[in-house]
Amino acid sequence: MNHVSSSSPGRTIPETVIELTDIHKSYGDLDVLKGISLKAKRGDVTALIGSSGSGKSTLLRCANLLEIPASGEIDFIGERVKWKNSRHGRTPADQNQVRRMRTNLSMVFQQFNLWAHMSVLQNVSEAPVSVLGKSRHEAEELALKLLDKVGIADKAGQYPAQLSGGQQQRAAIARALAMEPAAMLFDEPTSALDPELEAEVVQVIKQLALEGSTMIIVTHDMKLAYEVSNHVIFLHDGHIVEQGTPEEVLVNTQSDRLRSFLQSTGSLR
Repeated sequence: MNHVSSSSPGRTIPETVIELTDIHKSYGDLDVLKGISLKAKRGDVTALIGSSGSGKSTLLRCANLLEIPASGEIDFIGERVKWKNSRHGRTPADQNQVRRMRTNLSMVFQQFNLWAHMSVLQNVSEAPVSVLGKSRHEAEELALKLLDKVGIADKAGQYPAQLSGGQQQRAAIARALAMEPAAMLFDEPTSALDPELEAEVVQVIKQLALEGSTMIIVTHDMKLAYEVSNHVIFLHDGHIVEQGTPEEVLVNTQSDRLRSFLQSTGSLR
């Protein structure tokens, strides 16, 4: 599954794409992350599982600096985030570095976040023009290829409100792919969908995994975690309780806490 090259010409992605080391994050008196470390190598698909409030989404948002951890280190494609202290705690010291990282790290949200006033084609092609500096023609050509890849090329001229939830999420995935990222983050990509539409999105994520995309996926869907990931991390109360292959974590479970969680989520198959 591992790639040696990258989707962007001239860019080489190192073996370790994302590394989070001893990440702590609090909101007031609430400690959400209590020293989490994670390493995603090129081609890895890492699933983050756990109950609501376990810290999964917060960890994901720390990875692309939508949330700023109180302490700990973030390394992305061989570059460590630089920090400075401010009145409100530490903040990134180099905004150019933040922009560079976010350009190479695409995120797909639970609620799609498509621009309602733009067509599907415009949603997918806008960032490559405004952020990557591609020509409109080149960006739209790429957008059409990606919409075809996720199975909604026929919806290019429509607006998000005209699409089903599954189609909107597939458009959001195409938009993320249009940035030709080194890695992709998915925050509960199927939880807002009914089972039939969920299957459409799962199929796209499975295909990306087969193609060797580096992904971290926060999910409530144990079947998706089992079938798509090669590494599963179970978080509880801000700590990693278990981690390993899907077989090790989801089948040969060691802890009572994870066993109880899995019983509440239903079957893998």
